[in-house]
Amino acid sequence: MAEVATSANSSATSSARRDQLLVVVDPVARRTDGESVRIAKDVLSAGAASTKVCLPEGPEEFARALRRRGSRRPVVIGDDRALLRTVALLHRHRELAGCALSVVPVGPVLGLTRSLGLPSGAVAAARSVLDGAERRLDLLVDDSDGVVLGAVGIPPVSGPAERGPGAGTGTGPGTGPGFRSGGGPGGSASASGHHWLRTCQSLVRTLTPSRPARGTVAVGAAGPARLRVEVDGVTLVDLDQPVEAVSVMPGAGGVAVVEVRPLSSADAETPPLTASGLTVTVSGAHFRYRADAVVSGPVRTRTWTVREGAWGLTLPVG
Repeated sequence: MAEVATSANSSATSSARRDQLLVVVDPVARRTDGESVRIAKDVLSAGAASTKVCLPEGPEEFARALRRRGSRRPVVIGDDRALLRTVALLHRHRELAGCALSVVPVGPVLGLTRSLGLPSGAVAAARSVLDGAERRLDLLVDDSDGVVLGAVGIPPVSGPAERGPGAGTGTGPGTGPGFRSGGGPGGSASASGHHWLRTCQSLVRTLTPSRPARGTVAVGAAGPARLRVEVDGVTLVDLDQPVEAVSVMPGAGGVAVVEVRPLSSADAETPPLTASGLTVTVSGAHFRYRADAVVSGPVRTRTWTVREGAWGLTLPVG
């Protein structure tokens, strides 16, 4: 793993320029867009007091670089999968709460980072790392210790995705995808909270199939499923009601928002069922699910719990 250390002018007085950064460049980003990686490194090196750049060749070196960051603030240059891998690693080592993470989005899969509010250009994103502010975001954690930053969809739909390392491990060790927003501790349903909720809803719409015509099943979908969905121990839908899709996403105030779309008959469309709560359990016949960009399963049951303000991300101010 290559490492490069650089320093900015010692006379810098702003807090951003006093930062000591650990810049970890995902190998996929280097292969797909080396020019954006170079630009981002140049901007970060010029704007921080000290910058250490790590070029890991694989997941083990990536994890080792993060574990050896010391007091340096970690900055990941990579796409959604790199972000998700980073959050999963920090969560697994119980270091997520005390780590303010920064990301420069570069790579082929960027839907999640855009939904989080990160700038898409290398220069703007790098400047946001230097001049932005940490925002505490919520996290969904499942009962196998996998993490979800954004949304869960059942059944999984086609699109850029990777298989989880085992049955239903979500974004467990070595993988990555997910997102959740929200306010800091206390989770007030402010205008900002509503903005994040709308962002989550937009993300979920990209991860769940569109509603088919009445009495039909969407092309490419797994077909209707019989699932029991419980929110804080209360059954929202039971096994006797076939469903087209289930989505779980973060909502304002540190809760998960659940939407269940029952199978509509040929004569009438059944409206979706919605609920909010701290824990969501889905059970039934073996099913697969998509947590952000990771498809996991099959499993017979899975429980997701909201961790309010569990991780910090540097976002543009204003």
